[in-house]
Amino acid sequence: MRTVSARSLALLLGADPLPRPAYRSLADGIRRLISDGRLLVGTRLPSERTLTTELGLSRTTVGAALDALRDEGFIATRRGSGSVVCLPTGPSGLALSQAGLIPTDVPPDVIDLTYAALPAAAGVTAAYERALAELPRFLATAGYDPRGLPETRAAVAGWFEERGLVTSPDQVVVTSGAHSGLSAVLRAHLDVGDRVLVESPTYPNAVVGVRRSAYRAVPTQLTATGWDVDAIEVGLRQSGARAAYLIPDHQNPTGLVMDTPTREALAQVLARTKAMPVVDETFVELGLDTSATATRPAPFAASSRGAHTLGSAGKTWWGGLRVGWVRAPEGRAESVIEARHSLDLGTAILEQLVVTDLLRQGEALLAERRREARARRDALVVALRQHVPDWRFTVPTGGLNLWCELPEARGDELARVAESAGVRLARGSQFGVEGGFTRWVRVPFCVAPDEADEVGRRLANAWQLALGERPTAHDVTPLIA
Repeated sequence: MRTVSARSLALLLGADPLPRPAYRSLADGIRRLISDGRLLVGTRLPSERTLTTELGLSRTTVGAALDALRDEGFIATRRGSGSVVCLPTGPSGLALSQAGLIPTDVPPDVIDLTYAALPAAAGVTAAYERALAELPRFLATAGYDPRGLPETRAAVAGWFEERGLVTSPDQVVVTSGAHSGLSAVLRAHLDVGDRVLVESPTYPNAVVGVRRSAYRAVPTQLTATGWDVDAIEVGLRQSGARAAYLIPDHQNPTGLVMDTPTREALAQVLARTKAMPVVDETFVELGLDTSATATRPAPFAASSRGAHTLGSAGKTWWGGLRVGWVRAPEGRAESVIEARHSLDLGTAILEQLVVTDLLRQGEALLAERRREARARRDALVVALRQHVPDWRFTVPTGGLNLWCELPEARGDELARVAESAGVRLARGSQFGVEGGFTRWVRVPFCVAPDEADEVGRRLANAWQLALGERPTAHDVTPLIA
């Protein structure tokens, strides 16, 4: 079981004196840490006695604060285990959906901000036209190829080579998207009930993919600046996790990028703990600032020979392509191919030909794609700073998301009422492995620049609604993607 020391909890709460009544301020502080995801569900709190000593408060004050949190459902006290962090369930809306992000119909007057994906890139239509010309030579075959077309695997291997990572086409398995690749890799190497270390916050469908494959997701908390290698090592050793799912490049949803020293240190930790790295590079080509693209770190697998790397055409070129890939360590691709038979029998031939064409065109198309995404990002940043100036966020150097901290823990309410203001949002708590993050909301910068101001206006209206009275009906957040 995870634990937090009294000293660590005191540092998280801050050194400022607690306003009176002190017990209520202490309860509010701990509740905020839970809602923000900084105290993870399942963490055992220090005893009342050690908290009393560390915080310089009376036993009565500490006890009253814990009683308040217990009554609200934020902690549970178990005989022999002390007080353990949990989340309320029921009408509060804080419980995490186990279904992940699922597409649903959107009314025509609602702007959908649940997709972190752009419309098709310039050049996709022409690539389809060229692929159609190539298709007839495959029509006399059965059309099934669980490994992927040889030319597609060669193009993916060449793409890795251009990034400085020696790769053979035999190491590449073409999949039906990165999500399919993740499931295949986990099924190839893990047993039912095994634990997988997962960043928190992270991509919700990855967590669901871990759980629905009968594995257990173990969260490791991201800091404001990135990855805490020491904390990750402790988490791996305490949990016995056999794999770690990581998004080191423009992390979803935070936009963080793992620097080279951290990659090297974390690779050593994973090797020592014998945990298999599963690295999601879905956003790797979307470095939007010139310096970020020119100086991007080498692929994580350059530091970790045992890493399985997931890639996808969806975020870079178009989600409708549904083509991804796995770069496996030498000699490990066959187990991935065998495992994918429980998922599908191969990837569509036409789309593989399209992606092969796009990969071969290389930097010319990518530069234009980055300019487009950068314009969308910059326009939305201006709109949010104008219309919701009390929302805080760091402008990311890449990816497709703004990870916004709200001035109050009303993220669930915001997502619930947003559609009535003309915008659809994913709940921040869906990005936590075990909930939390109710002070956060992900806002993808995927709308056209001339629509950004309208998005800002609608978000401002939604925020005002969220600060008002809680709705008394339709209190369940719809499943979204």
